[in-house]
Amino acid sequence: MDLTEKISRIRLIRTRNVGPMTYGLLMQRYGSAIAAIEAIPDLAKRGGRQLKPASIDLAKDELAHNQAAGATMLFRGGDGYPARLEQFDDAPPVISVKGNANLLNRPLVAIVGARNASINALRHAESLASELSQNGYVIVSGLARGIDGAAHNGALNGGTIAVIAGGIDNYYPPENEKLQHAIEESGLIIAEMPPTTQPTPHHFPIRNRIIAGLSLGVVVIEAAARSGSLITAREASERGSEVMAVPGSPLDPRAEGCNNLIREGATLVTNTADILECLSRPLKATLPPPTDWSAPAPDPGSSSDVEDCRRIIIEGLATSSTDIDQIVRWCNAPKATVQAAILELELAGLVSRHHGNRVAKIVQL
Repeated sequence: MDLTEKISRIRLIRTRNVGPMTYGLLMQRYGSAIAAIEAIPDLAKRGGRQLKPASIDLAKDELAHNQAAGATMLFRGGDGYPARLEQFDDAPPVISVKGNANLLNRPLVAIVGARNASINALRHAESLASELSQNGYVIVSGLARGIDGAAHNGALNGGTIAVIAGGIDNYYPPENEKLQHAIEESGLIIAEMPPTTQPTPHHFPIRNRIIAGLSLGVVVIEAAARSGSLITAREASERGSEVMAVPGSPLDPRAEGCNNLIREGATLVTNTADILECLSRPLKATLPPPTDWSAPAPDPGSSSDVEDCRRIIIEGLATSSTDIDQIVRWCNAPKATVQAAILELELAGLVSRHHGNRVAKIVQL
């Protein structure tokens, strides 16, 4: 991939209204980020709004910041990008990595849990991570306080990957800065957000899908009923990964989330042997191969057909998400025509795309 295409890919994903799934559709339709960038203004105009692609200077600045931080940018569809993560339609178009990227080629298992974890849970997480790494697994977590930090500490010698919510040069939380430096030396740091980005509450669920997407399984140790760890577990389940939970006392609110996961079908695990047995099972789902962006995209049909679909979609779509296959039946049009209409409306900021092939209308303030 030459420098011009790299810069164009950064511009494409940093353009307003372009998320990972829209990025993939644009790449599939136009074959390169260079061509997609050129098409964006006209596509958005058809949807009813103006949209200017992110600037070349912004993309060059992001490349320079990564280089200054000692990080490498891995592009979806390019060399070094994690193969398992690449199979999902919402995979990050580009990630920044710092450390030992070879760890991405080994089997990965996530350990996540409560930030305000009990002392016993912290010790158990560290022990499980250490023993799993001795059995050849790389431990993935989110570098948060509590269970995440304990899991990283336990696996430092065997291999650990921290997926952070901010930019690659951001150290958060402050008390884990020393641990993050240690992971940079012996493990791997991954960031989807551009350098200098400070994490906000919105970034953490986005980060969790990467943890789930990388991992063959997710182990949850202490999680309240509304814990962010449950988002990671749900993402893992939707992606065909194993979901495991360590049970806890019904009197401890920190165990409520884990106990609920077990009641809903997660595998109960208490030790390393349980986890290894669970991970030895065949994967629950066979994932499709990554999209070949060099293959020609289906013909969307005439502009008038796409315009008719735009009208039907914007008039009938609700703020709650709807499956695209249902929208296709609703429009009574070829799927390629409907996809083209949705793409134009999305670039115009009128609809949003969600994982699981779903679309929702955006409330206009």
